[in-house]
Amino acid sequence: MRRFLALAAASALSLSAASAAPIEDFKLPGVVYNKDITTPDAFLGHGLGEKPIRHDQMVAYLKLLAEQSERLSVETIGHTHERRPILFFKVTSPEHQGRIEEIREAHVASLAGAEIDADAPSIIWINYGVHGAESAGMDAAIPTLYHFAAAQGEEVERQLEESVILIVAILNPDGHSRRVDHVETFSGAVPVTDPAHAVHNLWTAARTNHYWFDLNRQWLLLTQPESQAWVSAWQKWKPQVSGDFHEMGSQSTYYFHPGEPKRKNPLIPDEARDIAKGIAEVHREFLDSEGQLYFTEQGFDNFYIGKGSTYPQVNGGIGILFEVGAARGGAIESPSGERSYADNIRTHFRTTLTTINGTLAQKERIAEYQRTFFENASEAAGDHPVKAYVVSAGEDRSRMERFLAFLDTHDIDVHQLEEDITVGERTFSPSDSYVVPLNQDQHVMVRGAFDKVTEFEENIFYDVSGWTVPLAFDLDYAPLKLRIERGEDAGRFNANLIGEKVDDVDSRANGPVARSNYGYIMPWTDRLAGKALYRVLDEGLLVRAANEAFEVRTNNGVQDFDAGTLFVPLAGQEESPQAIHRLVQTLAREEGIAVIPVASGAGDDATASLGGASFTPIEKPSVLVVFDDGIARYDAGEVWHFLDQELRMPVTLRRKGELGDLDWSRYTHLIMPGGGRVSLPEGAHERVKRWVREEGGTLIALRQSAHWAQDAMLGGKDAAEPKKEEPAEDAEKLRFDYAEMGVRDAEHLVRGAIFATDLDTSHPLGFGYGDRVLPSLRNTSATLDWPMDNPYAVVAAYPDEGSVLTGYVSEMREGEISGTPSVIAQPVGRGQVILMADNPVFRGFFLGTDRLLMNAVFFSDLIDSPSGTYEEE
Repeated sequence: MRRFLALAAASALSLSAASAAPIEDFKLPGVVYNKDITTPDAFLGHGLGEKPIRHDQMVAYLKLLAEQSERLSVETIGHTHERRPILFFKVTSPEHQGRIEEIREAHVASLAGAEIDADAPSIIWINYGVHGAESAGMDAAIPTLYHFAAAQGEEVERQLEESVILIVAILNPDGHSRRVDHVETFSGAVPVTDPAHAVHNLWTAARTNHYWFDLNRQWLLLTQPESQAWVSAWQKWKPQVSGDFHEMGSQSTYYFHPGEPKRKNPLIPDEARDIAKGIAEVHREFLDSEGQLYFTEQGFDNFYIGKGSTYPQVNGGIGILFEVGAARGGAIESPSGERSYADNIRTHFRTTLTTINGTLAQKERIAEYQRTFFENASEAAGDHPVKAYVVSAGEDRSRMERFLAFLDTHDIDVHQLEEDITVGERTFSPSDSYVVPLNQDQHVMVRGAFDKVTEFEENIFYDVSGWTVPLAFDLDYAPLKLRIERGEDAGRFNANLIGEKVDDVDSRANGPVARSNYGYIMPWTDRLAGKALYRVLDEGLLVRAANEAFEVRTNNGVQDFDAGTLFVPLAGQEESPQAIHRLVQTLAREEGIAVIPVASGAGDDATASLGGASFTPIEKPSVLVVFDDGIARYDAGEVWHFLDQELRMPVTLRRKGELGDLDWSRYTHLIMPGGGRVSLPEGAHERVKRWVREEGGTLIALRQSAHWAQDAMLGGKDAAEPKKEEPAEDAEKLRFDYAEMGVRDAEHLVRGAIFATDLDTSHPLGFGYGDRVLPSLRNTSATLDWPMDNPYAVVAAYPDEGSVLTGYVSEMREGEISGTPSVIAQPVGRGQVILMADNPVFRGFFLGTDRLLMNAVFFSDLIDSPSGTYEEE
């Protein structure tokens, strides 16, 4: 019996052993390794690639290496949503470790003009594991750190003496942990190389972080704690070269930058590409020596500046992307033969070493390139027609503070506006406006964040083509063409324009709230007002929202307030006036929400009294969000993140195919994000229609779901829609060269461009917005139809002309989209159907449009149906 159990245990330990590699297979030929350093095999109990390595195992082993070796130091730079640590290693000689902060300060100072030490070490950054499903991109950290902890000899000593190697392991611990769980769940004693096996199918679910965000789009956006941690560390060090390690489809071989020549962001200097090509020669030499297949300068681009290999290139560094054909389940069949997890780990480890050697081979050139990049900022600013940008969020303090924090993390200088300035029809006030000068070290990054780009050398994009940050935040902003200088001559031509540099984002805390004997007003102008509203509703208090602008007597006299303003009365509440006052005090202190005590139920003009019909009670929302089964995880995660993290509202997540047995009476809102196959199953479809029409539910449908819902819930396309004309028999026949197919196929795709929309700010979904122009990120070409029976239903529409603000859109697609609805709110029976052609919470970054979703959740009951019928005039 014991022998049987021992054999069974041995079988369990040999899970996918055919693809495993002992550490001996990773050691460099002729290199002696310190036997006092614990090997991965000894710690883990198996070879690399034999089975997934849990995050806690990796953390424990890598920390042990740092304890055992004077060459490694480690710190925790952040934690994930699931509270896992993000480890940051500094790898260099023991002598450098003793003065590591001095080295960092000297390096950063050299970029600001200080003298360069010829013996200063190169600063090299390595990203491992931004995508949780990409196993080799994470596990390569183990042989790399073991190698530098244990390898002996002149070569490794030289590398450690001439460089400081900064390693983030792992960038995405939450996604990594989901991958491990998936592979362990579907693995057996015998490896299965069939690509159809479930063990190999774990793309988005494990690729993303806790809220299903693609973290390799977050280097610019910074909405997630992981990216905030890495970018803060990256900017603190400003590395010269950054390597970013990934996996791609199993059918592919091995890829490394410099990437497709025509798909480079114009802000990236050409020399960066030349340096990357020089480093690529070292990768080639290694891969050729082993007969490995690879490709470069094909497929992958350097356009969107929010990716880990492109972000460094607009910040003075060299970014290098590595991709290997995935073997996520251990071993998998591919057109190039069987691909193994262990081989992928080893190749990424070895190209990490070639990145270091390739950098050191161009050590002086790279140091001079980076120094010149920042030194040229002043000259580039002088040549640029725009000298600064002035920005404001008006009364929305939280949106402005998020923007200031964004600039600070990217090391962009921002100043207070010192005096009123009028640009066009907009006057910017020092009370809520700031100035971002282009004459600063981060000149290129300012351009990357603020520029509008609508013309491109090529129309093929790996990611979005437009991301102008002030548009995403819906800020009032304007370019200034005044001359702005720093140093002793600061403000020589506009001495009163630029105020003090903003070093810290102000606290949102407000002062004490005076007691009221009547109730409290909370304006709807701040984007975090929704968070405060839910907190009040969750306490069981009654809240009323204004349907129109009004005036009221407060403790400070008569004041005017806009539609959407919230009123918390003392009358009719179950809580005492003392308890209500304590709550609003807490909201003012913790959320920074303005709370105004009310002295009377009306102002001098009593046409909109607080107790009248122009105020509507707000129901506490109970939100259901569907995901999977054709709904895009990215879209669903962004909705979930906004409601949960931003509004602190509980959200019920349910797979789209599992709606049949729900108790619909407990939900007020159903949100259907976009995706590829969004239609509801027949039974669920009919149940949702009844829930909306008869039970007063609100359906909020986004992107592709909006197009399905318009047809399925609102009766389909209008019969008067013009039919496409059939081509004439003698029409010219089209014929193109096959080589043009890629570019022509991409010509009419809408790749993440920002469109202007005209927003009805008097509509409940428009409450809290200051003006009618609302930028919106659009990445689909499908359009909503105009509703013919309700002229009040279109809340926002794309203008007939000039709809594209930034990003690539073909002339044909712009013509199709212009003049169509962007947001529709249509009462149906007792409920509402709200359609949004775009995703208002795209990547958690569009702080301008996310209010649309917040208003749809809180204010859907404020939307009335017209009382009559209308004909076209």
